[in-house]
Amino acid sequence: MRDNQSDTPGTGSDWHPADVLAALKKRGKSLAGISIAHGYHPTAAGKALKRPWPAMERAIAAELDLTPEKIWPSRYPPQR
Repeated sequence: MRDNQSDTPGTGSDWHPADVLAALKKRGKSLAGISIAHGYHPTAAGKALKRPWPAMERAIAAELDLTPEKIWPSRYPPQR
C-alpha cells in the first residue's frame, strides 16, 4: 500500500479504488453506469480512480453522498 492511501475510507488519505467500487456496488451503482448517465464513454469514471478528473470525481462522489474531497483529499488541498 502506498503512503497516500488507506485501507479505511475516510481516514484522511485517498480511498483505495477498491473501496470506491465497493461503496458504489453497495448502492447498486457501477462506474460504467455513472459514466453513461453523465454522457461519457462507459470507461470514463474508472479513469478518475487513477488520475484527477474533477467532473467524474464529482459524479462518483455524488452517488456516494460525499464530496470529492472526502474520497480524494490529496487532490484537493485545503484552501488557505
